Amino acid sequence: MSEIQRLIPVVWESLSPTEKREALARGASETASEIASQVRVICDDVSQRGDHALFEWTERFDGVRLESLSVDDTEMARTLDSLDAKERECLSRAYRNIDAFHGAQRRDDLSVTIEPGVHCRRLRRPIDRVGLYVPGGSAPLVSTLLMLASPAAIAGCRERIVCTPPGKDGEVAAPVLAAAALCGVTSVFKVGGAQAVAALAWGTDTIPRVDKIFGPGNRYVTAAKTYVSTAPNGPAMDLPAGPSEVLVVADDDASPAFVASDLLSQAEHDASARVVLVALSASFVDQVREELDEQLPGLPRRTTAAASLDQAAAFVVGDLEAAIELANDYAPEHLILNCRGAAGLVDAVRHAGSVFVGPWSAEVFGDYASGTNHVLPTAGYARAYSGLSVESFEKTMTVQTLTAEGAARLAPTVERLASLEGLHAHAAAASLRRLAVEAGEVDR
Repeated sequence: MSEIQRLIPVVWESLSPTEKREALARGASETASEIASQVRVICDDVSQRGDHALFEWTERFDGVRLESLSVDDTEMARTLDSLDAKERECLSRAYRNIDAFHGAQRRDDLSVTIEPGVHCRRLRRPIDRVGLYVPGGSAPLVSTLLMLASPAAIAGCRERIVCTPPGKDGEVAAPVLAAAALCGVTSVFKVGGAQAVAALAWGTDTIPRVDKIFGPGNRYVTAAKTYVSTAPNGPAMDLPAGPSEVLVVADDDASPAFVASDLLSQAEHDASARVVLVALSASFVDQVREELDEQLPGLPRRTTAAASLDQAAAFVVGDLEAAIELANDYAPEHLILNCRGAAGLVDAVRHAGSVFVGPWSAEVFGDYASGTNHVLPTAGYARAYSGLSVESFEKTMTVQTLTAEGAARLAPTVERLASLEGLHAHAAAASLRRLAVEAGEVDR
């Protein structure tokens, strides 16, 4: 008997509009309000007691009593040097590819003469101090550090501060430290979860306060980022990036083994990870279920993947056009198009964090080394948010320069518009300059 109980094919068109909304709803083991309440307690405690709170919450959640929160710079360098040649080359190759794609995202500043005597510019500036949250614990995500540190360095952020949970030995996983050294991050701290987010938000004696927090995490990390970003003087946050998710669109020509492997690669992240299959026939879904039964037992993280698959969904649609519309309704973090003519479907995709086109574009390539960023909006936020990019680590400011003649020409328009709004001091600031030009008072 199949171990996969939830990947039962459902005919999409047989559902009512309400049933469709319910079928695409992301499940949660705890309500958002419960998580938010627990996160507030943790964050407020860190804001009040600083490092003392961090040590206590780390011992409670990670089961380790730390002597120090900091990682020594020389330890990072030693860890990178201690990697064997193959590991170091793989790490370096992934970093080079990520750097290449993100380096190409840089754009020149904008400079436009709007009308004679009125010149406007848009200038990019890096965010000075950024916090990079790297999930750890049972699966330390070295790839996430690369995804965060590369664009931060390209943008020119002066301080790039990493927080990541310690392992049971009280240390940061060696691959994460090696990646930190390779990327040249400013500092690494052994703290994770909502308490790490709070430390980055408000600062402690050990951990500096940052201007913006980046990185994915579980629901608690995401809730903490949201909480601190709305607090007075709180930092900005990058995007809502919670438990991982993938939606695979597959036709009957797709390899069931490939599709099953793509579903499992996301399911093993977390029990809360969400996997969805959209197929053209129920028989193909059955083939995928058989492959899942074959592949699942061999995974070391089998229990985690099985828990995620218990929440999996499979929908049968009439054609690929309907499949894309379903995908747009779901707005997945990762969208895999494993079907004939996949490249021709991309233009119809409106809502997705990242799209993987064709049978060979496994989502895992984007996770690690194809070059695109894997920090992406989840839970349907792809309708309004983009994945991480160099621009995420920058802000822009506008600059305008008017000559005397330009001010005089534009002043009547501003005077009239300001008067319409009843803002007479606004109007006066323009008219005084117009009158000065008309009187020949243009010394400077």
